[in-house]
Amino acid sequence: MLTRLRARILAIGLFVTTVAACTVGVWHYGYGQALDQLAKQGRADLALAADRLTGQLRRYRELAVLMADHPRLAAGGDGADALLQEAADKTGALGMLYAGPSGEVLAQAGIGPDNLRGAAHFQRAMNGALGSAQARIGAGGPRAHLFAAPRFTADGAVAGALVVLADIAELEWDWIGGTPPVFFTQEAGRVFISNRAELLDWRQSGAGLHPPQGPAPAFTARRTGGHELWSMDWGDYLPANALHVARPLPVIGMTGHALMDTAPSQWVAGLQASVFAALCLAFGAVILQITERRRALARANAQLETRVAERTAKLSAANRALRREVSERQEAEAALKKAQDDLVQAGKLSALGQISAGISHELNQPLMAIRQFADNGAQFVQAGKTDKAGSNLARISALAARMARIISNLRAFARQESEPVTRVDITAVIDQALELSETRLRRDGVTIRWDRPDHPVWVQGGEVRLGQVLVNLFSNAADAMAQSADKRIEITLHPGDPVVVAVRDTGPGIAEPEKIFDPFYSTKEVGGAEGMGLGLSISYGLVQSFGGEIRGRNAEGGGAVFLVELEAAPAPEAAA
Repeated sequence: MLTRLRARILAIGLFVTTVAACTVGVWHYGYGQALDQLAKQGRADLALAADRLTGQLRRYRELAVLMADHPRLAAGGDGADALLQEAADKTGALGMLYAGPSGEVLAQAGIGPDNLRGAAHFQRAMNGALGSAQARIGAGGPRAHLFAAPRFTADGAVAGALVVLADIAELEWDWIGGTPPVFFTQEAGRVFISNRAELLDWRQSGAGLHPPQGPAPAFTARRTGGHELWSMDWGDYLPANALHVARPLPVIGMTGHALMDTAPSQWVAGLQASVFAALCLAFGAVILQITERRRALARANAQLETRVAERTAKLSAANRALRREVSERQEAEAALKKAQDDLVQAGKLSALGQISAGISHELNQPLMAIRQFADNGAQFVQAGKTDKAGSNLARISALAARMARIISNLRAFARQESEPVTRVDITAVIDQALELSETRLRRDGVTIRWDRPDHPVWVQGGEVRLGQVLVNLFSNAADAMAQSADKRIEITLHPGDPVVVAVRDTGPGIAEPEKIFDPFYSTKEVGGAEGMGLGLSISYGLVQSFGGEIRGRNAEGGGAVFLVELEAAPAPEAAA
């Protein structure tokens, strides 16, 4: 009994600890979400304050630009002073003055510096641009934003500058004490404009601010969830804990800052955590009550043990039947897997049969060439031209060796073995293919136009298989032009990466370009000697094995064109 009570107390303590840890997590999550919303609001408020400030300053900038070329300023004297005084009275400018190129003040209304020589905004105006600056007029004097607009002569030279001083205190008047606290710092970090007068002339020191005189008040800065939080004691009108938001304002050369009070965010996070804790504790109390009831029910369940024993026997019998069913299913799955393996093997054998069916097509052209060379060689021997007969025999030997390589390659292809990809001169391969097809092309009256480069063009591929592809393209072109009056094959080689070989004929074109590479697709007459429809399909596979592509389409002006794209081979040094 005592052990059960201790276990109960331990479970309750563990539950309360878990709820407390989760409550802390909920508070942090809710606080982070509230800070995200507060940051959005702060950026919006700061943008509004910045737009308001720049909008108020814009009228003084426009005043300087519009009045800079006034003719009475060039005349100088009392008329210019009166003009500036009238404009200052109407616009509320703190002061207006007109200075010559050397910086001496020629006309003035209100307050302002006695000489502008060396002032950056004045020098910018003398360079023909609009200058601006922020400064106090005199020691402890009023704050002003200065705009200096150049005055141009008829020939485009700068004759002087009109300077307008906007009273910052006047601009601040209608938003002093507003929320949130906002201040604007100059490039040097000094607070120049703010809706909290106590922050004026404070300077940035690290992440925070410090007053111009005396010790700096207590201040700490930290980052939470990507936000910068300030804890400070800067006065009754500034929050003790605030989210700092900053925004650069290059238009007026300052940076805007806003301090968003985080107390509401903390309150919202605390409320969420409190609600979560209350719900969890209430849920725990319900679970505890349910647990006590289950203990009571456990005693009642003891009476059901007899019935459970009876049902256990029935379940054991059902379990044995289920095991038999599982064994039968396993045997069925094994038989299915064997059938699938047999089906895959049958597919492989079918593919090998289709490949081997193309052997006669691949060897037909070399055999015909050997026959012609042999016949010609016999005639040469009878005529006593042994040197030409020997040349024919050498060609027959080369063609026989080539046939052997073709058979070897087809045998390797049937074994799913690829010819090693090497560095091949495609111009030499085209020459060899043309030589192999020369007799047939001459017999059919086909003219060859081959723009051969005067230098090798190296590609990645196999010499024998590339020759097979080209011979097949030449043969198909000759077949396609059988009924054409103009029989011409144009071969063009485009170096680059990829290297493109274009074979164009003057035949009737391709009726179904999307089917030309399908196995057994042919437009030749049924029963023809070369109408099996495997040539382009095999050529497509060969070019793909080299990492290239082959495409066929109808050419502009008639005929068909086949494009063989091959990867350019690197230089021997780069390949090494």
